Amino acid sequence: MGSIFKRGRIWYIDITVEGKRLRKPVGTSKKVASLALADLEVKVARQQFDLDVPDGQLADLFEAYLGYSDTNNAPSTTLRYRQVIQNFVLFLRLHHSHISKVSELSLPTIEGYKRFRKSINPRTIELPDDFEYKVARNTKLASPKTINYELKTLKSIFRWGKKHGFCHTNPCEDVTLFKIQDAKTPRFLSRNECSQLLDYSSPKYYPVFYTFLNTGLRLGELINLQWGDINLKRRILTVRKKEDWKPKTGEREIPLNDGMIGLLRRMKPPRATLRDYIFTHEDGRKMGPKVRKALISTAVEADIPDLTKVHSLRHTFASQLVMSGIDLPTVQRLLGHSDIQTTMIYAHLAPEHLLDAVQKLEIS
Repeated sequence: MGSIFKRGRIWYIDITVEGKRLRKPVGTSKKVASLALADLEVKVARQQFDLDVPDGQLADLFEAYLGYSDTNNAPSTTLRYRQVIQNFVLFLRLHHSHISKVSELSLPTIEGYKRFRKSINPRTIELPDDFEYKVARNTKLASPKTINYELKTLKSIFRWGKKHGFCHTNPCEDVTLFKIQDAKTPRFLSRNECSQLLDYSSPKYYPVFYTFLNTGLRLGELINLQWGDINLKRRILTVRKKEDWKPKTGEREIPLNDGMIGLLRRMKPPRATLRDYIFTHEDGRKMGPKVRKALISTAVEADIPDLTKVHSLRHTFASQLVMSGIDLPTVQRLLGHSDIQTTMIYAHLAPEHLLDAVQKLEIS
């Protein structure tokens, strides 16, 4: 009549009653799930079972979602989700300690969380002795942009919870996000600054910065690049998922220019395998956060101001394309943006190109 199954670290009951299928999370114990299923089957047989809506424990939902994220997302993504959950659990513990189920959350509670994150730095709070999370050293007062990210993350978690039987409502569904009025124009390098950066780059990081500037890769995409992702004959670089990592917006192909072809041919070891990473440290480990540190020190030495983020090199790739007359949909495809609105931040760089497009549409 019914069965149990495991997804992530959580055991579920799967049972059909009067033609209606119910999947219900039980917890992390297989034995408990088996007992709960047996109990439900007895109630069904005695017609004592009511198909009530799912009303899961917040702790079970968060644990299951992190298990799902561990399997399907990069470790850094799961870490960000864990930090969001930590902040939310801390807020509930301090201000709504009676809340343990999703159904007990409400829109006013979520609005209270917004105020909490905007006005209180978690590092200034004296944590309860039995609090299960630790506040990261770099935690600070949240900006409106950060709070919006956390609200969107919580909304996604509760949406996932509805899909997997943890709850029947999403308390974040109607929450209002902060309006971001201090959005900054992306920092991108001029052609001269690109040359300066490369001229001052060390032999170790020159290929890294050169690749960023000529492909528009994200940091995660570059450090997870393997020789099997490169087809020198077709002149194509493929951003594809790995066993322990997947691209932010799916797989895509990026054409390689002559400079990139030459660089990769010089870099490729004679006995390189398809699974070998391209950009590694001397000991063979793939690169990581130290890329940003190297970029900052190189920028200082090259006297390039305000270059503190690796993502600025991706902005440079996109900006130079647009200023060269490449249309925005093509830039969107090369960058792997899922929404053209993200690419529109570069539109102001191509007024002449947009005017030319309108001129071609002249109707008389």
